[in-house]
Amino acid sequence: MGQVNNTLRRLDHVFAAVDHGSLRQAARVLRVRESCVSRNIVALEQLLDMQLFDRDVHGVRLTEAGRAWVDLVRAHYEGLRDALAGSSRGHQDARTVRIGLCAQRGGTFVARLIDRFGRLHPDICVAIEDVPVEQCLAAIRRRRLDIVFTHGLENAALCRSEIFAHERLFVLLPCSHPLAERPAVTWVDLADTRLLVSGASPQDLGLLEHIAANGGPTVQICRASEATVILKVQLGQGVTLAGEGFARTVAIDATVWKPIDDRNGIRSIKAVWLESNPKRALLRLVGTARNMVTATRPGPTPVKAGRMERRGAISEITP
Repeated sequence: MGQVNNTLRRLDHVFAAVDHGSLRQAARVLRVRESCVSRNIVALEQLLDMQLFDRDVHGVRLTEAGRAWVDLVRAHYEGLRDALAGSSRGHQDARTVRIGLCAQRGGTFVARLIDRFGRLHPDICVAIEDVPVEQCLAAIRRRRLDIVFTHGLENAALCRSEIFAHERLFVLLPCSHPLAERPAVTWVDLADTRLLVSGASPQDLGLLEHIAANGGPTVQICRASEATVILKVQLGQGVTLAGEGFARTVAIDATVWKPIDDRNGIRSIKAVWLESNPKRALLRLVGTARNMVTATRPGPTPVKAGRMERRGAISEITP
């Protein structure tokens, strides 16, 4: 059993490094020293006689051989972890959907989804919790969470993802800011401003890269919670972003919310779940979300009585 535990520990460290792209981040999540993660990965590489990772100052990334090995092994690893942990939670768990929220965005859609789902399936309990971005994939794969709503999580092996909604971005400005009286602002309007982003919140890398490349505000990653970032905005030390659902419902003293008027001011809300998760309650939740999306899609515009132009000619359409 000791050899099994050693192997599982090494696998834990390998997959944490895969998920986070960094030995330091993997060590932080596993609550061990970075040297311990490195030592266990090297031991497994020696056992396999294979280099799993390329390492540089930016972190670690899988080699081609390592990626093929991970794709082959991961499903078996997750199943073995569950089996050894005796993770069958019984009937009560089958009647519970565990939802993770990974951003201050998408709250409006998720609230409508849970409300509708509750009316359709009153016998199913819904549990909601926040989850840091670095823990999302592990929580999904280990079935601690059934589904996570986020905006920046990349597609991952064994997981299914779908975009269910889009949400406009709002910027939080101090009331003394020169743009506070504008009805809306653009990224260029914020060029001389610091955009404060909590290091504890998920990063939409595509959005941050767009801001940096198109004359927008200077992005500053803060080693602080989102509450502390909001405090910094109140003190006039910068601005921050949130989704429309949060901005419309949360008023903050000495600040004002303004919509971003830009083609990159709309972000998608994505759901991610384990494709092999057999829970019927989860499948029903996903089905409800899909039905909501279908119901809100615009249908074909009906033709009204009036004049219609076709191929250069004008003809009358009568009821």
